[in-house]
Amino acid sequence: MIQVSDVSLRFGDRKLFEDVNIKFTPGNCYGLIGANGAGKSTFLKILSGDIEAQTGNVSMSPGERLAVLKQDHFEYEEYEVLKVVIMGHTRLYEVMQEKDAIYMKEDFSDEDGMRAAELEGEFAELNGWEAESEAAILLKGLGIGEDLHAKQMSELTGGDKVKVLLAQALFGKPDVLLLDEPTNHLDIQAIQWLEEFLINFENTVIVVSHDRHFLNKVCTHIADLDFGKLQIYVGNYDFWYESSQLALKMAQDQNKKKEEKIKELQAFVARFSANASKSKQATSRKKLLDKISLDDIKPSSRRYPYVQFKPEREIGNDVLRVEGLTKTIDGVKVLDNVSFIMNKDDKIALVGADEIAKTTLFKILAGEMEPDSGSFKWGVTTSQAYFPKDNTEHFEGSEPTLVDWLRQYSPEDESETFLRGFLGRMLFSGEEVLKKPSVLSGGEKVRCMLSKMMLSGSNVLLLDEPTNHLDLESITALNNGLIAFKGAMIFASHDHQFIQTIANRIIEIKDGGIIDKQTTYDEFLELKASQKA
Repeated sequence: MIQVSDVSLRFGDRKLFEDVNIKFTPGNCYGLIGANGAGKSTFLKILSGDIEAQTGNVSMSPGERLAVLKQDHFEYEEYEVLKVVIMGHTRLYEVMQEKDAIYMKEDFSDEDGMRAAELEGEFAELNGWEAESEAAILLKGLGIGEDLHAKQMSELTGGDKVKVLLAQALFGKPDVLLLDEPTNHLDIQAIQWLEEFLINFENTVIVVSHDRHFLNKVCTHIADLDFGKLQIYVGNYDFWYESSQLALKMAQDQNKKKEEKIKELQAFVARFSANASKSKQATSRKKLLDKISLDDIKPSSRRYPYVQFKPEREIGNDVLRVEGLTKTIDGVKVLDNVSFIMNKDDKIALVGADEIAKTTLFKILAGEMEPDSGSFKWGVTTSQAYFPKDNTEHFEGSEPTLVDWLRQYSPEDESETFLRGFLGRMLFSGEEVLKKPSVLSGGEKVRCMLSKMMLSGSNVLLLDEPTNHLDLESITALNNGLIAFKGAMIFASHDHQFIQTIANRIIEIKDGGIIDKQTTYDEFLELKASQKA
């Protein structure tokens, strides 16, 4: 258990949070959410002791151990992979080091013998004899093979280093586990393994993540950092989002009788309870959901951008024909004889481990790169809008204000009032519309690029990782906007829920070609899993 009492933190005149009083209890997984800049990572650092709050304190039960997912991927360059994982249990690692140092002495004294005996006892109590095998199991689950366990961290790729640091945090069954964006850089298999690990983890977990599917799978509670306060809600992210929207609707409808509101709430809770799976997390969550009262749900202060893509022209049956596209980059063949036909109702998710291959296909289809061989042809009724993974060139040396930047992509007859209103819907309000585009944050630039696409009126969308840099609110708004889109699209994303709720066709780019299935993402993953079994 970890308890927060009267914790407050300010940066200058800006209040992050004030008088936070909360208890995080064992057996629960808390998803810590909040708008960008609300202080989620800062709050985790206060819990871990890396930052000191201006008032209040954080306490844990005596003898309990806290583990944190480290963010510095180069901290352990000279250490062996297996040892880095065991370092997650600081005291156990200290005992192992001291014990080994004593046994390596040439002049082994009686005092050394007594000390070694003490250490051996503590080593056994800390489950030291199982340490290496447990570390190896964690690494294997996350996709780090045995051939890498004895290597130094400096020999690993960046993605594998992230996995080792995650294994380090999970090692030794900590009493409290703090995870800041644990799914970043993980492949789908590693994420699925981590989900199962946390679902079965019996102690306290507090996690920050932009992955809604992950939060829905593992969380029993949502800890919402809003209005400078931290409020705990029963349920996963979807339940929190839907309940906050329901609360907003109820607040706006003041004339509705309380009895009607209670019936609406009961129906809402029943729907979510019925959808609970058989996992431990979902079972315990269902029991708590059934106890929710009208006063337990509150509207959120979050603002969601308004994302709506309206095609100016209806798309015809002939959309896109791709034949034998092949491309080699830096001596590596990233696309090999790729062929497919795109239909007018297709919402295609591009998947696959090779990020360069997916981006290369997008660039070719958008006319920004030539293939080595093969061809593609867009239908005469189509118009395409492209969202590149790297949007830097769109903002370098650009217009003096955001309004001017957007004007170059809008129809000539649109007024400044329209442009300001459009930017307002994308959460640029007041003086923000006069910002210089080059100084925008990553998330702000993404919202600008989406604005550019919306103004185009295109009936085919090409989106290469559009959720990168976005907060949960913007991801949710974009997700809903693309579900409602009446045209065709090809997109790539690492967001499981994004793919599952939008795509009706999956194309996986592999060595030697593609796998093309008319199916949902979950069904595609199930098929791949069954083929491996």
